[in-house]
Amino acid sequence: MKFVPVDVYSITLDPESNSPILILKEKGGDKTLPIWIGLLEATAIATEMEKIEFSRPMTHDLAMSIVKAVDGSISRVAITDLQDNTYYALISLVVGDKVIEVDSRPSDAVALALRAQAEIFVNEAIIDRPPGQTETILRSEDLTDEKQRWADILEEIDPDIQKYKM
Repeated sequence: MKFVPVDVYSITLDPESNSPILILKEKGGDKTLPIWIGLLEATAIATEMEKIEFSRPMTHDLAMSIVKAVDGSISRVAITDLQDNTYYALISLVVGDKVIEVDSRPSDAVALALRAQAEIFVNEAIIDRPPGQTETILRSEDLTDEKQRWADILEEIDPDIQKYKM
């Protein structure tokens, strides 16, 4: 399997479903990969992108604290497969001289990679595939507007006064 390095380009919203979409973009290239994700995962990614800190650790921050507590690190994450419209990812966790591959949802893997400053990769076969019928074609100006929209939403969050419905 050959992997392509990517960056988190943006988080946008699907205009039809209002579901968040994580946009990964090939480093030094034009290929993009949209992945529909949950609102909580989008928030976890966006808050790290914007460097918003909360008074108590959120789930992905807690996971990173556990990794660090065992003298571990996350060296990279990779989106490895697409089966039945579901993406699969692996987190490469390094503890001592061992590298442990941990199965993950791509959104969680990306949220952790951002916190660990780890590289993100996508299987070349996935990023090279033609867009499916359910994917929305996004123009770069749409992404810029969505980036600003998320930045505005995140700026309004008071990290000390948050209530979440479960």
